[in-house]
Amino acid sequence: MAFNIKKMTIPLYGILVFATLAACSPEVGSKEWCADLKDKPKGEWSANEAADFAKSCVF
Repeated sequence: MAFNIKKMTIPLYGILVFATLAACSPEVGSKEWCADLKDKPKGEWSANEAADFAKSCVF
């Protein structure tokens, strides 16, 4: 079985992009997260985001 670098390139790029984006997200409940969610249109909030916002940012 031969090693094929082309087959490995796409998954590796996907992992790299995911890790980069995940590292940039503020922690749920932090001041930065609350500010980001306030700027996001409420129609785009998920049910989990709305619940976390109510727990962390309102009370």
